[in-house]
Amino acid sequence: MTGIIKVINSLDDVIHGKATDTKEIIRAEEELGLKFADDYRSYVMQFGCMSIGSREFTGISQQENYCVVSVTSAQKHYNKNIPENWYVIEQLNIDGIVIWQSSEGKIYQTTPNSEPVKIADSLSEYIQSF
Repeated sequence: MTGIIKVINSLDDVIHGKATDTKEIIRAEEELGLKFADDYRSYVMQFGCMSIGSREFTGISQQENYCVVSVTSAQKHYNKNIPENWYVIEQLNIDGIVIWQSSEGKIYQTTPNSEPVKIADSLSEYIQSF
């Protein structure tokens, strides 16, 4: 079991979707023109998408507000300064805050009209921070 799966399984307030296969992950990566970080791939393969308490995380889902492709495409439309290899992992729906992950696994936060700020070195570290 990978680190991110252990972290998620250790939490009490997780609701998740269904497991995803490699074909669906590759399709999403191709649609976005990027590669997901290893920890995001592991999370999506095991859980599809999830919420932790009131926080909703993107993944592979038929629901648009959980779909990494839909959410990332929309957010990149609003913020042209986002690197090509970033995808949305969470929209906080507070003051326009969006949480992104780079293909290398680093986690960044953006707000409208500001520079991205690195807030964690991995998805596990980010989830453990709250």
